Amino acid sequence: MALKRCLTGVALSLFPHAALAYPVQDNLTGMSLEELGAVRITSVSKREEPLADAPAAVYVISAADLRRSGAASLVEALRLAPNLQVMQVSSGTHVVTARGFAGDNNKLLVLVDGRSAYTPLFAGVFWDAQDVPLDDIERIEVVSGPGGTLWGTNAVNGVINVITRPASATQGGRVALSGGNARKDGTARYGAALGENGAYRIYGKAFSVQNTETASGKQINDAWHKAQAGFRADWRQGADGYTVQGDAYRARKGHPLPGSIIVTGLTVPLGELELGGGNLLARWTRQLGGSTLSAQAYYDRTERDVPPFFNETLDILDLQTQYTMAPAGRHALAFGAQYRHADDQLQNSVYFGFLPARQKSKWTSVFAQDEVALGDAWRLTLGLRAERNGYTGTEFLPNARLAWKVGADSMLWGAVSRTVRAPSRLDRDPVVPGVPPHLLVGGPDFQSEVARFFELGIRSQAGPDLLYSINLYRALYDDLHSQEQVPGQLKLKFANGLMGASRGLEAWASWQLTPSWRLRGAVTAQHTDTWLKPGVVDLGASLKRTGRDPAYTASLRSSWQMSGERELDVALRRVGALSDPDVPAYTAVDMRFGWKLRPALSLSLTGNNLFGGGHGEVTEVAYRTHVRRSVALELVAWF
Repeated sequence: MALKRCLTGVALSLFPHAALAYPVQDNLTGMSLEELGAVRITSVSKREEPLADAPAAVYVISAADLRRSGAASLVEALRLAPNLQVMQVSSGTHVVTARGFAGDNNKLLVLVDGRSAYTPLFAGVFWDAQDVPLDDIERIEVVSGPGGTLWGTNAVNGVINVITRPASATQGGRVALSGGNARKDGTARYGAALGENGAYRIYGKAFSVQNTETASGKQINDAWHKAQAGFRADWRQGADGYTVQGDAYRARKGHPLPGSIIVTGLTVPLGELELGGGNLLARWTRQLGGSTLSAQAYYDRTERDVPPFFNETLDILDLQTQYTMAPAGRHALAFGAQYRHADDQLQNSVYFGFLPARQKSKWTSVFAQDEVALGDAWRLTLGLRAERNGYTGTEFLPNARLAWKVGADSMLWGAVSRTVRAPSRLDRDPVVPGVPPHLLVGGPDFQSEVARFFELGIRSQAGPDLLYSINLYRALYDDLHSQEQVPGQLKLKFANGLMGASRGLEAWASWQLTPSWRLRGAVTAQHTDTWLKPGVVDLGASLKRTGRDPAYTASLRSSWQMSGERELDVALRRVGALSDPDVPAYTAVDMRFGWKLRPALSLSLTGNNLFGGGHGEVTEVAYRTHVRRSVALELVAWF
């Protein structure tokens, strides 16, 4: 009790009005298992539907899951999703994949409130540029498997949809300070009413991450610092709803490679990486009886300076509209259109570059999807998107799903889909000056990578205390990225000389043992084969990419409400070995203890990778972080 009084006194001296606060706090995990199955999601059908009725491999990370995880960043929070693989390369660089192909890192679409985090530079996500205050997130919907019909090209192996809370749910003030041996954070937020029918919030945050080390104990120059601020406003006028939100950020980080490298025979010094940018999004929604009409527009700017290789400024304008019709008879139809424009400007160096240095690109698409009720228990979903890009013309992305409701609490489903990963600038435009054979001339004829998926799944609530999902998939890939010799020349080019196939299992379950204790377990298994097309000679070791994905993962998470004021979470995960070069399998244990000192004041202690001497998570060895033990103490006050 003496310790509690001491901590409370310190906290109240820092936040003198905290005793007047009334934060909205969740209980054990925020909702019962029945309520979790009834959570309404939008990522599978682009219309609200209960999670229990979604015919896809979808996992929902709730706001309570985020808070109790002790995660310090969005990318670290994604480890909560059993159908994702999150790998740390260095302090500020991560690879996030679903269903393999971590070596490509370009087959996953990420959305934040409808804004795509995809970059046309390499068709992937720069995770160091993506950040959201975790307490502002309502839920994260993670769909493993293709989502091209609804979300477009590059939604090949999965979709991550981050949905933040409306401003009305974040009223009052909140301040959070945390510090530990690896990272220090500070976040402040304030929300209030906006007229009679609206609300707004503003926030600011900053953090500093320490240098990491290699397995040998050598320090890596990868420390980084970032500051970010943003706002959101929501209001209604009759049947119309409006949202305007935006963010701005600036960061700098050390280069994880050694102080210099050799490029085309020259010793090249490496400088500090700088990045920054901002975005502004506006959304309008009108309710028309049981139908919904919506329109959205956003502008996103990214600035990235990677000395001495290139400096990029990317401006994206995205416009989209959607109409979701009220069910008419057996049919529930949704259709929409999207236009996206990118202006990518690069300052090339003598070591590496893109030609042309400036490129303006656009994508246009239309989609339609119909859910057909085939009696009381069967539901058929048919959808098609036609998307046009400047590299390969029009791509067609069809999708068919059949769901069978087995009683009130179980559903079987199957799906067949075709999707593509459209070319990026890194496929078509890169050049490496120098003397042959070190000359790379890009891939002027590079085509879209194609994936065909076959999926089966079951989701069931076996009584009020057990909820589980089991999913099987088979995927066939064609025209995958390869590195080949230009015929008759000592030059390299990028081409589509690789094919592949994968199969896997994803299973997870939640078990409410007692009203105060919940267990969640998961296991995934996957196997991927790739092979060259006849006559292709690959010079870039593309076949070795499959060794960068673990054959299996397993996790177990315990959430225990010790009392009305104390809570304890323990998470264990096991990740299989990688190859080429070999990376051993590892087991990690994370723990978080939370203590509500006052109704408006809380304290938590989080430890990650608590046991063992550390582990690597990717096959890159020159600058790979050896992930070691970290601890952090966080104090949160509301007013």
